[in-house]
Amino acid sequence: MRMAHPKDFLTGIMFLLFGAATMILSRGLTIGSAAKMGPGYFPFALGLLLAVLGAVLLFRSLLQTEELQPWPSFHLGPLAIVLLSVFVFSLVLKPFGLLLSTAFLVITVSKASHEFRWRETLVNAAVLVVVVSAIFVYFLKFQIPVWPTFVAGW
Repeated sequence: MRMAHPKDFLTGIMFLLFGAATMILSRGLTIGSAAKMGPGYFPFALGLLLAVLGAVLLFRSLLQTEELQPWPSFHLGPLAIVLLSVFVFSLVLKPFGLLLSTAFLVITVSKASHEFRWRETLVNAAVLVVVVSAIFVYFLKFQIPVWPTFVAGW
């Protein structure tokens, strides 16, 4: 099957499914109203927005009559690298701390791109480490080890 915008079609389906799943899963929480929001209000509203965006992309891809394009190829290698690095991040967060774990995550995920460059990756990792530390440690006061366990005792 060929269509004018197959990427929009696939993205629309993905957004629609994620939005519907989010709305269904948030039904177990109290939604409340706009004036008095419950814990399920934001996930439900975000799921609704995702579903609407997905429907718009889906219908737009079906209605356009431009030159037909082939379906995009699907590369499992980069997907596996991203998923595996997020899994490893969750395993090494406690022993290695937030700073090293975040830097590791950014570097390994960046390696999944065919446009990988060391300098940009290291700058990106440094900026993200600062932003993540500021948000989660200082502003939100999460109880996450910042430093590796072998350094924290010093």
